[in-house]
Amino acid sequence: MIILAKAAGNLRSLVASLLVCFAVSSASGEVLPLEFSHEWCGRPVQFTALAEEGKPSVARLDYFISGLSLQRMDGSWLDGASDWAAFISASEGRTAAFADGVPAQDFKAIRFHVGVSAAMNATDPNTITPGSALHPDVNKLHWGWQGGYVFLALEGHYAKRGKAVGGYSYHLGNDANLMTVELPVALRGAQPNTIQITLDVAHILDGVDFSRDGASTHSRAGDALAVRLKKNTEGAFQVRAVKGDAFQENVAAVVKTTIPPGTTARRLEVSQRLPRIALPADNPLTDEGVALGRRLFHDTRLSVNNTQSCASCHMQGSAFADPRKTSTGAEGQTGKRNAMALFNLAWQSEFFWDGRAKSLREQVLMPIQDAHEMNENLDRVVAKLSADADCAADFAKAFGSGGVTSEHVAKALEQFLLTLVSQDSRFDLAVRKQAEMNESEKRGLQLFLTEFDPARGLRGADCFHCHGGTLFTDHQFHNNGLVLAADDVGRMAVTKNPADRGKFRAPSLRNISATGPYMHDGRFATLEEVVEHYSTGVQRSDTLDPNLAKHPEAGLSLTANEKRDLVAFLKTLTDENFLHPAKPALAAQP
Repeated sequence: MIILAKAAGNLRSLVASLLVCFAVSSASGEVLPLEFSHEWCGRPVQFTALAEEGKPSVARLDYFISGLSLQRMDGSWLDGASDWAAFISASEGRTAAFADGVPAQDFKAIRFHVGVSAAMNATDPNTITPGSALHPDVNKLHWGWQGGYVFLALEGHYAKRGKAVGGYSYHLGNDANLMTVELPVALRGAQPNTIQITLDVAHILDGVDFSRDGASTHSRAGDALAVRLKKNTEGAFQVRAVKGDAFQENVAAVVKTTIPPGTTARRLEVSQRLPRIALPADNPLTDEGVALGRRLFHDTRLSVNNTQSCASCHMQGSAFADPRKTSTGAEGQTGKRNAMALFNLAWQSEFFWDGRAKSLREQVLMPIQDAHEMNENLDRVVAKLSADADCAADFAKAFGSGGVTSEHVAKALEQFLLTLVSQDSRFDLAVRKQAEMNESEKRGLQLFLTEFDPARGLRGADCFHCHGGTLFTDHQFHNNGLVLAADDVGRMAVTKNPADRGKFRAPSLRNISATGPYMHDGRFATLEEVVEHYSTGVQRSDTLDPNLAKHPEAGLSLTANEKRDLVAFLKTLTDENFLHPAKPALAAQP
């Protein structure tokens, strides 16, 4: 079998796996790890480096491998199962795959595809098991409305004459561009070995001139650049070494709990049109836990002076965002950020504009303690809640033993927030054939989904790179060309990586008409201002997202009609039932 693994640093931490069997029993073979490294002309790729004259930077390198086979000494091949695929992300450190069941034979070559088979490419991504290689939230490589996967994504920047920095975004996909790599290797099966494979990124770009060939490709038919990149990629791999040992699997155990006695399991209804989710195994949803979380969300005792609740800055009619530019704290403090909308959080893994919280449970406690927000400490919160007999009884109903604790406060808020699922906009109704979009909205959708690439006859708004898929976000952090103060460094404040300067989370565009003002600092009051920014206002910098940096320096220069159409489409993403439910249970006071 093959196991896909995300390896951090020395590849010892395995956090996700996908199994597939070879034609022989795993009991008769030995685990064979495959370790991928990524170089630029013999040196490790530095994803934190900025572009230099004559040497592009690399911001992203993600790809699939599939069709793994080993060639016996007689020339025949030992093939893996046809439905196996592994996801490799050089920029995220996900660089290992594992083959099990390799028999005690001598082999002279290894073969694999870069990309996925036609059958896998046609799979509905919303049926994929959470955590597996092909799940869109794992790989961020599903091609959204076009269907199918991107086989390889290579993005970065390049130095242009003068001070301007250009961006490139090369996405290879479509069944005709499935790449095949075959490499010689001396290997004896059923022994502890590791095959180290190197990919030279410079070879992928060999012979490519950004000015002449273009700074983007989406592998459409007749695209000569895609043909060149495919051929280059097939020749960019080599076996560097076969190590005489194997990785130790060190998989963290998943804590699984049953619901507390006396509670009722809460079923979260999520459309099959959305990616599958994995809810917290150690905090199962219950009616009692969700009700307690709702009460705490509206409880002003979470603040230092008992005047402010979570709902004070996250209002349901604004998709649980704040209609103010920045929120005001419990004691009149001026906030630093526009409050983000709270819905579809079950698909997120990092929170806040800069991603400083790594879980929803961690996130919910931060505003309580933030000096600019509720400015309270957790011990005082627990004391205030414990002194209320009714409140203490609700904690007992939700969690049984343990009473009122900061952990239970976090778990209850997490449960409530996970129930805030928005999936019934007019756009969703149109997809289900229960409503009809008008012609302007349809044109806006086409603009949204179309690349801006005049050299290939494509004129679109190019929105889908960061806001594609049914969630209308890639959950990633991007520099979107805003003029920022020197101390407003965005994601860099968390990672300390200069390549993250000016990057902020791409929010979901669902309910976008209700969540203004816009951007992390609320600088734009209307959707029209936002569209104008992407049309003509994007500012160049060394960390500007490649999918924006590849555009002409003058911007997209959308026409007035195109801007109106795009805004019209964005308004179809409003979920009125979520914002204004007939029975406002979500907004019910404790």
